[in-house]
Amino acid sequence: MVAARVFRDERVAVLATLIRQVGDFQLAEDSVQDAFESALVTWQRDGVPRNPAAWINVAARRRAIDRLRRNRSAADRAARLAELIRLDEQEHPTTSEASMIADDRLRLIFTCCHPALDPSAQVALTLRTLGGLTTAEIAHAFVVSEPTMGKRIARAKRKIANAHIRYQVPADDELPGRLRGVLRTVYLIFNEGYSASAGDRLTRGELCGEAIRLGRLLVELMPGEADAWGLLALMLLHDARRAARTVTGGYVALADQDRSLWDDAQIADGLRALEKAIRFHRPGEYQLQAAITALHIQAADPDATNWAQIAGLYAALGRLSPSAVVDVNHAAAVGFAEGPQAGLELLRPLLAEPALAQYQPLHAAHAELLSRAGDRPAATHAYQQAIALTQNAVTRAELQRRLAALTVK
Repeated sequence: MVAARVFRDERVAVLATLIRQVGDFQLAEDSVQDAFESALVTWQRDGVPRNPAAWINVAARRRAIDRLRRNRSAADRAARLAELIRLDEQEHPTTSEASMIADDRLRLIFTCCHPALDPSAQVALTLRTLGGLTTAEIAHAFVVSEPTMGKRIARAKRKIANAHIRYQVPADDELPGRLRGVLRTVYLIFNEGYSASAGDRLTRGELCGEAIRLGRLLVELMPGEADAWGLLALMLLHDARRAARTVTGGYVALADQDRSLWDDAQIADGLRALEKAIRFHRPGEYQLQAAITALHIQAADPDATNWAQIAGLYAALGRLSPSAVVDVNHAAAVGFAEGPQAGLELLRPLLAEPALAQYQPLHAAHAELLSRAGDRPAATHAYQQAIALTQNAVTRAELQRRLAALTVK
């Protein structure tokens, strides 16, 4: 259906432009929704217009005018009305309309990911405005109630309004810090889709898809940013293996995956994005992660995986962006490259950290290395700790299977 296609392809651009024009997230969202509802009726009756996107733009702006006229409580109602009416009376678009739309979309990304907003609110608002997910869908993805998620999104919108957060791309000297926040938000959305923190599914394809779409938007709008290309490459390469990660609902480890289920076209797309990132000669955390994933994918078979090179890349990633996640993955890679005892040596200081006592991946990696080292009692205890901390049903079932396998070795 044409309206559905236009909604999917044009909604963000229309919404971003209208937010700039009216200065109000909720008013813009409501008006765009009105415009698409009107299109469903009008296009069925009168036929699809020659330029559907332009029709939606005009309709959304006119719905905003109608809503402002009815809303006498808006303090700056007259000024906003005057500007919208002026725009609506223009007979011809400006020659810079295309670039203005691109700028609006970029402004919207940076507004949603403003550092003044709580990180969870950044993710929720980005999914709502740029991803087009409903409040119910976002709530389901992050395992909270719909009212709770609705309040979180509403608070973010209010903070933008009350704090007078400017709807703009940051100045050049602010861009590196702000871009990191934007990329981190998209990365967190993808991560929740790729390895769901809770629930009965290992992956949430809709979140992976939205994160990749946002990643493509970022490289389209900021083609000179190596980190943006690195993040897109990482997401594409990971997501290309999604169909092989579960069989009849059960977890399948990378080494055991049916490679015929991998998406070869998406892998090629991801490798091209990684190559573009590498050309900038500015290694970033996402680029390094993408390079690690590429090594896994490009190995002829699991036994041919270059674990030494992967361990080296994790070491570089740890120096660039230190975190417990990187440290655990580095130890696991060293365990494959040099043997499980070498990996266990790297895990020992992490296991002694009180702050990491509840970190499930640490205990899962510890259990796996202990099992490979032949220490069944210690591995049993580590698996039990990991299982107790696991909220995702698929991951828990896999850990329980590995624990049970210890008794039959």
